[in-house]
Amino acid sequence: MRDRDINILIKIVQYANEVSGTISRFNLDLDKFEADYVVKNAIAMCVLQIGELVNTLSNEFKKEHSKTPWREIVSLRNRTAHAYISIDWEILWDIATKDVPELKTYCESIINNKEIAD
Repeated sequence: MRDRDINILIKIVQYANEVSGTISRFNLDLDKFEADYVVKNAIAMCVLQIGELVNTLSNEFKKEHSKTPWREIVSLRNRTAHAYISIDWEILWDIATKDVPELKTYCESIINNKEIAD
């Protein structure tokens, strides 16, 4: 595994922390999220950035970790970037509160295993 991939994973974790930090800071639930364009934009931008970062992971890394839905993460990035007006905010909320924390935990485990191996 290349150090470049690890650095990308670290950045993904940082954006995942921003998502959870935004949710905590504004004490969000789905209704509050849907009602506030500032938090919707903030979380959508973090999800977009996560997808952008996933797109830069090496093909070797993605093959090695093929159970992760890398393609779907990039597709969500594309949807967020190019079809923002038609985003289903309930789905984005679900992604922000379930999928992003799972991705964060997964990335952290890979980072930690790499540090132990070194």
